[in-house]
Amino acid sequence: MSVKIIKERLALLAMLTALTVVLALTFIFPVPMTKGYVNLLEVGIYTAAMLLGGPAGAIVGSVSGGMLDLILGYPQWIIFSVVIHGFQGYLAGRWSGSKKMTTRIFFLVIASIVMIIGYFFATSFLYGQVAGLASIIGNIIQNGFGIIVSMIVINILDRLKLIK
Repeated sequence: MSVKIIKERLALLAMLTALTVVLALTFIFPVPMTKGYVNLLEVGIYTAAMLLGGPAGAIVGSVSGGMLDLILGYPQWIIFSVVIHGFQGYLAGRWSGSKKMTTRIFFLVIASIVMIIGYFFATSFLYGQVAGLASIIGNIIQNGFGIIVSMIVINILDRLKLIK
């Protein structure tokens, strides 16, 4: 891989990460029971993962998830967000080369399940099992919305021939 391609890819990853953080900051819904929030982070993570693959999804997921917690004043969540969203992004993009929508959706659902389970355990660790259980519904909604919107974005980019 040439230096030029590496620089272009890094710039694209930085822009997608920044866009993901801004998107997530635009729509924040606090969840008092879990001392957390629901947002649109998955839209950015899933779109980046499907566009650029698993490693890029991991980078965008880790960095944007951690930055969001830092910016919003949730430092207790940073390490969990970095690990969970990084793994989520990796799984979402691992099979991104597939043009079959069912395959893409399947791996987005797998990535979502991993995120939901990860945050159940993280929330249970921080605030108890009742709070962990309470986090599940919000995370299902957040991931469902993320899958739907990111699939729409990918389909639009694909139809406009902006995806190779």
